[in-house]
Amino acid sequence: MPISVARMYHYPVKGLSAQPLARVTLAAGECFPHDRRFAIARATASFDPQRPEWLPKTNFFMLMRDERLAQLWTRFDAPSGLFTIERGQTRIRASLTEVAGREQINAFFADFLADCPGGPPRIVEAPGHAFSDAKQRPNSMTYKYVSLVNLASISELEKIVGVPVDPIRFRANLYHMGAPAWAELGWAGFHLMVGNVRLRVVSPITRCAATTVNPETAARDLNIPVILQKEFGHNYMGVYAEVVSGGEVVTGDLLVPL
Repeated sequence: MPISVARMYHYPVKGLSAQPLARVTLAAGECFPHDRRFAIARATASFDPQRPEWLPKTNFFMLMRDERLAQLWTRFDAPSGLFTIERGQTRIRASLTEVAGREQINAFFADFLADCPGGPPRIVEAPGHAFSDAKQRPNSMTYKYVSLVNLASISELEKIVGVPVDPIRFRANLYHMGAPAWAELGWAGFHLMVGNVRLRVVSPITRCAATTVNPETAARDLNIPVILQKEFGHNYMGVYAEVVSGGEVVTGDLLVPL
C-alpha cells in the first residue's frame, strides 16, 4: 500500500491549538511556516528576542505541566497577525504581531494562568526562531525539524488502551498512512520524498507527559509514555526530519522512503 500524507498541522503558539493545513511550502533548513513561532514564556525565562537561543520547554507554558491550555481554542491568521482565543463565552481577538494587541493577549494569559507561580507570563517571538522541543544537535546549524507520525502506530496503541487516541496528542506536522506500524522507527538517517520535498529523518521522537492530556477535554486520561514503554519497549511516537530540499506538500501526496 502506498504511503501518503493524511493530515497536516502547524501550531503557531507552543502548547496551544493545532491548525490544519491543506498545503504547505517548505524551505530547506526550516520548519513548517509559523510552527511554534510564538511561545508563552514564564516570568523567569531568560529568552532574549534579540539573541534567540534554544531553551528547555520548562521555560514556557506547555501541556506537559499546564494541561489547562487545552481548554482554549485558538487561531492565528498569519497575513493579518490576528490571534483569536475562545474559552466558553469568552472571546478575544487581537494582534500577536503588534505591541498593543500583544499586551491584550498577555493580560488574558496573566488572568488565565494567575495561580501559576513566578509572575505573569508573556508572549515571546524572534524572527526566524521556532520554539521546538528538539534541541540543536552538535555540529548542526538547525533544530527546525518537521515531525511525522504514523497513523498505523497510533492504531496499535489504540488496540492496547481500548479507546480512541486523538492523533493531536502527538502534535505532529505530518500524519501519514500506508506504512506498517512502527516502520518509521527504522527510518533514522534515511531520506524521504514527500511530494517534491526531500526530508532526512533525524531521530525518533521521545514522548513526554504532554501526551497524557486529552486535547478535547483537557483531562490527563492516558499515561501514553508509560503505556508505550510497557507494551512496546520504547516511548517513541513519530520521527523528526529536516528539510533537505524544499517545495510544496499537499494532503494526499505520496511519502516515499529512499
